[in-house]
Amino acid sequence: MIKSMTGFGRCEICEDNRKFTVEMKSVNHRYLDVNLKMPKKLNFFEAAIRNLLKEYIQRGKVDVFITYEDLGQEKVSIRYNKDVAAKYLDYLRQMSADFGLEDDTKLSSLARFPEVFSMEEEEPDEEGIWKTLEKALRSAAEGFVAARVREGESLKTDLCAKLDEMKGYVDFIEERSPQIVSEYRQKLTQRVQELLGDVKADESRLLTEVTVYADKICVDEEIVRLQSHISAMKKSLTDGGSIGRKLDFLAQEMNREANTILSKTTDLELSNCGIELKTLIEKVREQIQNIE
Repeated sequence: MIKSMTGFGRCEICEDNRKFTVEMKSVNHRYLDVNLKMPKKLNFFEAAIRNLLKEYIQRGKVDVFITYEDLGQEKVSIRYNKDVAAKYLDYLRQMSADFGLEDDTKLSSLARFPEVFSMEEEEPDEEGIWKTLEKALRSAAEGFVAARVREGESLKTDLCAKLDEMKGYVDFIEERSPQIVSEYRQKLTQRVQELLGDVKADESRLLTEVTVYADKICVDEEIVRLQSHISAMKKSLTDGGSIGRKLDFLAQEMNREANTILSKTTDLELSNCGIELKTLIEKVREQIQNIE
């Protein structure tokens, strides 16, 4: 199977009071370019996320959006700093003695001094977070790939139809080319007879002229290569896999052969056929840009 480079996938998972939503979308790109947008607290998992996505995607510009909600109670703890409280109490008593003031220190007052009590967030359960996040990522990636495959199959059908049409033009060129040489010989013979009248024309000279002309307009090699490229492209589409770059190279070679045919021909029918062939090749190249 072949895959398009445009696709969309989404998954929402809620487990162990953790809710993850993952959305993925992509467009054409020469290489794999992943753009992650997620909460800062998930940055620790960036490398693991990128490695996971490489299992599903080879090419394309992919935007991945991840949202995370912790639905449990806030995981914080209160810390009592005994040494800090003791320091405050020592200084308060010293102040009482220094200035002759009553020591009216109360527990509630002491507890309000900075750093006597402090709140600390508990260490996150990284293993548990990744377990749920990985499920969401894989599910979204599977949906994303399925969308790419569906569009890829549509591209394959359309490309095969265009390749069959291209082969029809190539077959016409192959059939028409010998006729052009024969017609040229007839026209040349007729023209010489008109000029010479009853004088017999030199057959060897005519044959030489026709041979030179035939060599000049010969497109046999171009036809063979075009047929080979068309067959190779159809086989690649049937075999599937990550074939976008290979198809793009074949399309470039097809265009090169079509240009050569157009440059050699002096026949109107072949010129029109060559133009149609180039138009089809260009359409194929445009669609190939969307294949992974």
